[in-house]
Amino acid sequence: MEFKAIVDGKACQSTGCAVVGVYDDGELGKATRQIDAQLGGLIAKLRAAGDFAAKLGDVLLLPAPAGATAAARVLLIGLGTRSGFGRKQYRKALQAAVSSLGKTGASDAVVYLSLEEVADLDVQYRARTVAEVFCAQLYKIPDLKTSVKPKPPRLSSVSVAVADARASKSAAEGLRIGAALGSGLALSRDLANLPPNVCTPAYLGTRAQALAKEFPSIKTTVLDEKGIKALKMGALLAVTQGSHQPPRLIACEYHGGKKNTPPICLVGKGITFDSGGISLKDPPAMDEMKFDMCGAATVLGTMRAIAELKWPINLVVVIASCENMPGGGAVKPADIVTTMSGQTVEILNTDAEGRLILCDAITYSRRFKPAAVIDVATLTGACIVALGNHFSGLMSNDEALADALESAGIRADDRAWRLPIGEEYVDQLKSNFADIANVGGREGGACTAASFLSKFAKDLQWAHLDIAGTAWLGGSQKGSTGRPIPLLVDYLINRVRAK
Repeated sequence: MEFKAIVDGKACQSTGCAVVGVYDDGELGKATRQIDAQLGGLIAKLRAAGDFAAKLGDVLLLPAPAGATAAARVLLIGLGTRSGFGRKQYRKALQAAVSSLGKTGASDAVVYLSLEEVADLDVQYRARTVAEVFCAQLYKIPDLKTSVKPKPPRLSSVSVAVADARASKSAAEGLRIGAALGSGLALSRDLANLPPNVCTPAYLGTRAQALAKEFPSIKTTVLDEKGIKALKMGALLAVTQGSHQPPRLIACEYHGGKKNTPPICLVGKGITFDSGGISLKDPPAMDEMKFDMCGAATVLGTMRAIAELKWPINLVVVIASCENMPGGGAVKPADIVTTMSGQTVEILNTDAEGRLILCDAITYSRRFKPAAVIDVATLTGACIVALGNHFSGLMSNDEALADALESAGIRADDRAWRLPIGEEYVDQLKSNFADIANVGGREGGACTAASFLSKFAKDLQWAHLDIAGTAWLGGSQKGSTGRPIPLLVDYLINRVRAK
């Protein structure tokens, strides 16, 4: 998809489709007024006659009479109330536009919705959202169906209209960021949507190596089981020992900033299938446990977006990847393992495996002397109970880092909600036989899991994102969402801009 910014406040651009907005009180959007005049007041007449209610997300396609406008078609989008038109409403209006455009024969379109005032969104964010939404909405799951696949939409070029040349520069940068976000989201969603017999730990390592071949700024290291044993990662090795699939430890280094600047380190949970191990999960929806590697997919997607942007920051991605399976060699409840940090863990529940592989990965991240470490994981069902599927859980030992991530989530419409950690939760993890247990009862499960990880993040500026409720959708819409890539990319972008 090609994106570009154009100066066209009067809606006179020749295009296959002009996308314009109407508010539900009858007010026409800025460009809509121009096109309505070109159409002899047709849009106002349709509105007055009640043929277009203009509720948020409503759509109406108007074939334009030859010579009446420079656009072959006009797509009306309902914007809802003028006073309530904010970032979420803008995004929903764009989603409605993409869905309708994909059903037309238009190969190009001009989005004039970017001319509207949107609360808390400047020109750059409005343009960025256009590119991000178009990429996300047009994404196709890499299915393995043998039936004839549907033809892709003809739409290949989208222009964003702005009022003047100065705004055009900001919009162009927003489109560049949004398109890179789209690339990162596509990679992440592709990996997560693949079946677990395809997307194995070894496959994740191969895809990480492919990133390094595509982007010279990325260096990838992939360690096999022998290399992991040499690091004495007893927790990661315990989780993988019931599976025939060998584990991988993956590290990608992106050097975009100054040579001696400490990197940001993103740590991703890469359980390519989670049966629960000996603590076997219930059968319903167990197929969705292929999504337990969404943390790994997320950090790889973020790496891709930052490399595509050539952003001036140093970034490291660390992924611990394996399967969690039952078997004669599987780790058992009551087993005690020694982590890479030297701390011992009593495993009381083998289905609390994510924190086991992450604690070793967090310890490994220290060798990069990071400015901050952010781990991303589909970690607990308890987080879904607490926050549903709307917010990612955010826990941190550093107020400034937590505030920055929370603000990035708001700006990116990919919100996280702060949850507590602390010694009160660590007390629930006391063990009679080891330094710490891997579970602490049902109460505050998301917080005890994060507090477990905090024991391995001492002296680090560290945050944990629990994406169990946000990383994928179930039911008829089953598939990866790519969250929280928008949050992470926004955080990394603004970390550089803030300096």
